[in-house]
Amino acid sequence: MKVIIFGATGSVGHLAVKELLKAGHEVTAFARKTKKLSLTDPKLFRVAGDALNAKDVLAAIEGHDAVVITLGAGMSRKSVIRSQGTLNVIKAMQAHGIKRLICQSTLGARESWSNLNFWWKRVMFGALLAPVFRDHELQEHLVEASGLDWTIVRPAAFTDGASRRPVIEDVPISARGLDLKISRSELARFLTRQIVDPTYLGRAVGLSS
Repeated sequence: MKVIIFGATGSVGHLAVKELLKAGHEVTAFARKTKKLSLTDPKLFRVAGDALNAKDVLAAIEGHDAVVITLGAGMSRKSVIRSQGTLNVIKAMQAHGIKRLICQSTLGARESWSNLNFWWKRVMFGALLAPVFRDHELQEHLVEASGLDWTIVRPAAFTDGASRRPVIEDVPISARGLDLKISRSELARFLTRQIVDPTYLGRAVGLSS
């Protein structure tokens, strides 16, 4: 399939590009600075653009079969790249008749709030990352209202190494005592699987060890 990924040079995005290529897909990497993606593959195409620029997104998305969003804002706590970039992607998909959307959000959004511990509820999402969290929640609302064939993926906090405990897929809202960790590579593999796996179509799915 022809897949375009927004946020392709991010800490998860570049791993997702690798996994998508490994799975045999033709991949378009969309990012502001595509040279940061140090990959070479005949099925990899680079498109430089800004997800906040609707024209950039509209032009890049045409002709693809599926879209993956791994947009992030680095160290910024005030960026609206997740919600506004996602809105631009949704509008472009609707304009070009593209249906399949996989969007990375965060564990803790909406009904999965109950999975978090005190530290994440009160310190991280309750204070330090409150604007980021609100942007994730708006992002999810936009995806759910899009009319597309969507899957929202809610990962716990990222690690570079393997998780200490096995990753729970589709974390139930009743789950407590989680490590609240997932490796970036495990998340990238899960995102890639969603391209052809309809199990979580029209659902938000939590991932955490």
